[in-house]
Amino acid sequence: MIRRNLTYVLSLALLALGTSLWAQDSDKQGDRKDLRHDRRDLAKDRKDIRGDKRDLNKDRADRNKDRRDVNKDQRDLSKDRKELHQEVKEGDKAGAAKARADIRHDKKDLNHDKRDLRADNRDINKDKKDLHADRQDRNKDKKDIRHDKRDIRRDNHGK
Repeated sequence: MIRRNLTYVLSLALLALGTSLWAQDSDKQGDRKDLRHDRRDLAKDRKDIRGDKRDLNKDRADRNKDRRDVNKDQRDLSKDRKELHQEVKEGDKAGAAKARADIRHDKKDLNHDKRDLRADNRDINKDKKDLHADRQDRNKDKKDIRHDKRDIRRDNHGK
């Protein structure tokens, strides 16, 4: 009876040791797989960050161009109003009509440029938020890589 119980206990201990070793090996494989996945994510995040920076710089350049265009249109509108006032003062009806048409055209162009400027500012803000989120994701991936390396090192040393 004691021999039989002793063999059961020994076989149970051997089985437990085998499963713990097998579980440890599968944990190493899982950690290595996680490490590869996190490195791939990190590379994608870096690529996305570079793209977002490029897009942000293009949007800023477009916004600056639109600002210059708005300022130019405002100066042109002011000049056309002075011309209209001068032609009305002189009594030149044909010149005044032409100046009014030019003022209408300049106002339309100015409104279009202001709308474009607002859209560019919205794009810049959205790109900044996206860039921030990508940087946070990159930092999380770096942290995950550190943890996976630590887990692999612990598994190799049996801790």
